Amino acid sequence: MASTELLSQLTSIVGAGNVLTGEAVQSRSTGWISRTSLQACALVRPRSTEEVSAVLRLCHAAGQPVVPHGGLTGLVEGGHAHPSEIVLSLELMNRIEEVDENGPCMTVQSGVVLQAIQQRAEASGLMFPLDLGARGSAMIGGLISTNAGGNRVIRFGMTRNLILGLEAVLADGTVISSMYPIIKNNSGYDLKHLFIGSEGTLGIVTRAILRLMPQPRSQSTALIAVNQFGHLPKILRHLSAGLGGTLSAFEVMWTEFYKLMTTPPARQRALLPQTYPFYVIADALGSDQKTDQERFENALHKITDEDLAADCVVALSAAERQAIWAIRDDVDQFHQFRPWFGFDVSMPIRHMESYVTDVRAALAAIWPHNVCFVFGHMGDGNLHLNVHVGSGDPESRHQVERIVYGGLQSRQGSVSAEHGIGLEKKAYLPLCRTPEELELMRAMKRAFDPKGILNPGKVI
Repeated sequence: MASTELLSQLTSIVGAGNVLTGEAVQSRSTGWISRTSLQACALVRPRSTEEVSAVLRLCHAAGQPVVPHGGLTGLVEGGHAHPSEIVLSLELMNRIEEVDENGPCMTVQSGVVLQAIQQRAEASGLMFPLDLGARGSAMIGGLISTNAGGNRVIRFGMTRNLILGLEAVLADGTVISSMYPIIKNNSGYDLKHLFIGSEGTLGIVTRAILRLMPQPRSQSTALIAVNQFGHLPKILRHLSAGLGGTLSAFEVMWTEFYKLMTTPPARQRALLPQTYPFYVIADALGSDQKTDQERFENALHKITDEDLAADCVVALSAAERQAIWAIRDDVDQFHQFRPWFGFDVSMPIRHMESYVTDVRAALAAIWPHNVCFVFGHMGDGNLHLNVHVGSGDPESRHQVERIVYGGLQSRQGSVSAEHGIGLEKKAYLPLCRTPEELELMRAMKRAFDPKGILNPGKVI
């Protein structure tokens, strides 16, 4: 528990209104899924890297554990705090500092929300390619610290691929600034990558330089119904080859997911009948709407002519495109099945069909009336599974976890494709990391945070 003296010293750094305690802390939730009351002895809101550095210097000297918070859209309890810990929220560090249209790049503080970054880039005729359903609340610092993926990884890569420069503060308050707005920089170790994906356990990201792309002048979107899993990778190959590198998303929805998202109380209507086993959202970003749309439709005709697609709807307007994507993004519908367990895994595409079959069979053997919704970014090997078995007790959760994660190691898969490890997946990390890798991670943690105050207990 933080002492009164420490809280007073923190207040002198960030101001009286930015050290919250008691009800002001407990009125906040722990995240999107649990929505339980936040437990922490205090929540501190710095406004600059200098303030973050001063706060951590004090906490390090006092041995006070600190849990960083962004937009709390994570799904693995990465922002979970103990009543004795201090939460460091980056919510007030929300300035877009600069847009370099010639770079092109954007310098931001870590508390800027993804949607604000997208909109500011668009106003300059540019695009920040990272996109995901939580764009309206996810903060860039959290997205960097978890190396978030999203809908466009197949073309633009993970968050890691979109970071040019980075600034982070170590546990003892040391500021590591690698704020270089350049793509090519082979001058020794690329230190920014130590913090990208480390979930706030090695340092707290405070600022970043983001790589921007030219704003696409065309977007082509289709919803495709498919009768056999084996047709899905063939469709992906045809579209990748036929669209000349413009394919930006290849999202697959199993029929249970599609039905949930297109049946009341869901707001979306079924654009294709709910009778097919698989549905694909294919999306391409290009430079000329007329020629790109023609090429897109020609590629779709080819897969239809080869009987790979059973049915198809092509968006002919922005509204129709939004209607297609709304089916994929309306994940609030899962709350009809509380309590539910969410999973984010990855594996080679060739293993996906057998994996889902095995998981469903194992679930049905224990819970005959379970519901398992499967969907994901199949183009980059990422599947999401949301499972409801009726009970949310710890034993049921652990049984489901053993089933979902148990089939990954033999399939060269990962327990986390894009959401990170946090607390929730820590016990299963050895399924996809060797003992040597885990020991190196522990050595890095000891070197960067010898007192173990940064996001304690997470990841390793």
